[in-house]
Parts: sequence; C-alpha cells; structure tokens
Amino acid sequence: MLRREIPDGAGAGRVIVMANNRVAPAPGDGGGESAEIPLQPWQRWDETMQPLCYWEDEPVALAFASGPRDSWPSGREWLALVSNRWFSLLSTALQVGAWLQNHRFCGRCGARATRLSAEFAMHCDSCGHRNYPRISPCIITLVTSGENMLLGRSPRFRPGQYSTLAGFIEPGESAEEAVHREVYEEVGVHIDQLRYYRSQAWPFPHSLMMGFFAEATTRRIRIDENEISDAAWFTPRRLPGLPAPYSIARELIEAHLTRWRE
Repeated sequence: MLRREIPDGAGAGRVIVMANNRVAPAPGDGGGESAEIPLQPWQRWDETMQPLCYWEDEPVALAFASGPRDSWPSGREWLALVSNRWFSLLSTALQVGAWLQNHRFCGRCGARATRLSAEFAMHCDSCGHRNYPRISPCIITLVTSGENMLLGRSPRFRPGQYSTLAGFIEPGESAEEAVHREVYEEVGVHIDQLRYYRSQAWPFPHSLMMGFFAEATTRRIRIDENEISDAAWFTPRRLPGLPAPYSIARELIEAHLTRWRE
C-alpha cells in the first residue's frame, strides 16, 4: 500500500490537500473513485507541494490550501470514514503537514527555514540548524484485574465514552517506567505483569503510541481530576462507550474481550 520513499523529482502524481488539520475530499465523478477518499486525481505538482510517499505505486504529494475549510472532514473524521488500509497514508500526511506548518522558521535563531527535497527536513541557512518531524513517544495501557478492565474518561471525550490510560514518556524515562507512573498518577493504582502489545502512529498531532497490558495489584481508584474526570472497572458484559475502532486503545480492549469470550 504505502511505500515510505519520498518521490523527489516526480513532478506529478496524486495529491492530498490540507488546511488546518482538515483534508479535502476527492471530487466526485459519478463513477470510479468518489469524494469518499482523501486523494486528489493525478496532476502536475508545483514547488509549494511536499513530495510525501508512494501509495499503490503512485507518487503522492502534500499541498496546503489557504483560508477556512470547515466543510472538509478533520483527520479524525477521515479515519472514521475510510477503511483501515488508509490509516498509514493519512497518518503520514497529517504528521508531516503539521510539522511543515509549525516549523517554517528556525527554532534556534528564528530565520526562515528552507525545505529540503530528499528528506523530511527543514534547514536553516543562517545558523545551520536542521529540524526533522517531531515524534512524541507515549504509552497507552489497558489495566486489567482478571476479566475486569480499568477505563478512564477525559473531560474532552464524548458523553459516556471511556478509554485506556495514556500519557507522554518524560525525558530520561523508559516506556515501562512511564506505564507505572502514568497509571498511578491518573488513577492511583499499582500494577505489574507489563506486556507489550504493539505501537501505532497517532497523528494528533505527532505521537507514537506504545501499547501495553498490565495487571493491577491494587483496585482502589483515586483519580487525578486534572486529566481524568472519571475512572471505573468494567466487565466484558458491562461496557461503556468505547474509543474509535481505528485506535490502538480500541485494539487493546478488543484483544482483552476476545481472550475472555473464548
């Protein structure tokens, strides 16, 4: 599907058009591909576009539109709309797009930066500093006690939705240390038996989620009301609203449910 090779010098290909984390739908043509995909038809590229990758062996570039585009779906809406096979392309476009928009100037001296063609990099001709896309490592953990799952909700969640516990890894901290710290900080529960699951690029805006399972050694919940508005134990037979199907949080939950339903 996606080939992580920058099509430098291609000059033409497919295009993803973005504006403020919203992605333009393809124009409907009454047949074939429709507006239900985020990939524009084959076209010539100009110097403002960022060559991005290959998708199904076709070169893809990223373009930016000016002005408000409130009618375009957001990145989250696109991921809910299209099949999972689009995740890698959309995730790459959203993360590279956010980086390009936020790093047009050198973070060291403030001079305008120059985009390099052969790699994702912004170079400062004034001081020589080179900036690459930011990737922020995070842990995301499903805490269990037998069949029971400890889920929490952020004040930002839709009503009734709960999810797994997550947080950024701090400087000098291992992923395993972050799991222990974040779980205790957010819900006051001690854990052991950490088991790594897998990772997922999370483009909101530039996270790398490292998924874990952990077994609780204490069950009393004490929530951190700054980040968590509520947390509770749930069984496979009594579930709240769950996170989006494309998220690793949902994968962790579904993997646990499968284990206890077999």
